[in-house]
Amino acid sequence: MTHIIDHPSPNFGDRPDDSPIDILVLHYTGMQSGQIALDRLCDPASSVSCHYLIEEDGRIFRLVDEDKRAWHAGRGEWQKCVDVNSRSIGIEIVNPGHEFGYRAFPEDQIASVIALCRDILGRHTIPASRIIAHSDMAPDRKEDPGELFPWDQLAEHGIGLWPKIRPQMSSEMSPKANTSPDSLDPLLDQIGYGDGDGQKRRIAFQRHWRPSDISGKVDDECMAIAKALVKATST
Repeated sequence: MTHIIDHPSPNFGDRPDDSPIDILVLHYTGMQSGQIALDRLCDPASSVSCHYLIEEDGRIFRLVDEDKRAWHAGRGEWQKCVDVNSRSIGIEIVNPGHEFGYRAFPEDQIASVIALCRDILGRHTIPASRIIAHSDMAPDRKEDPGELFPWDQLAEHGIGLWPKIRPQMSSEMSPKANTSPDSLDPLLDQIGYGDGDGQKRRIAFQRHWRPSDISGKVDDECMAIAKALVKATST
């Protein structure tokens, strides 16, 4: 396991007694630098925090102990849970985000993300379908960690879901025919997305599971991925 640097934040509370830790939320910091993000997450006036922050060079900072309720998720919902903070561990991944020059995540950083997630999963029973992006639980207001985040690479290490349907989705075998959004929306409900703007939910789904096209337009590939996710979620 990568060395963890303790950098305590005062921004946390107790978890409710009846709340298991069964959700893992991945974020990007969306700020100009990792240091600015770290300072804000530890500033009592900000009222925000997370359990861990991972710098671009791979350093891991622990801000809040896992048994405490960090303030990272905010308003949102996943699989009928509307108080995600109480049931989740939050990891902030340093990246400027869409506002300050969104870019690919360095290899050293992703290696630390994988190592930390595997370590967390060794301590807590978190279903693969509950390892999510911040944008999954709050699609109306969040975009992170975004379409450049390598969810497929994490899934290769047993972290989260990544349906393996792409080899069968070539243009020769299955054209990307446009499909009614109404066909996808019930599947998003079953995967775990909460109520909200339909287009924003569809874009959030694509950011996570079909990042090659995040227009919100629904096609055969979207439908195949969503159906595979529903099947994996229900088993």
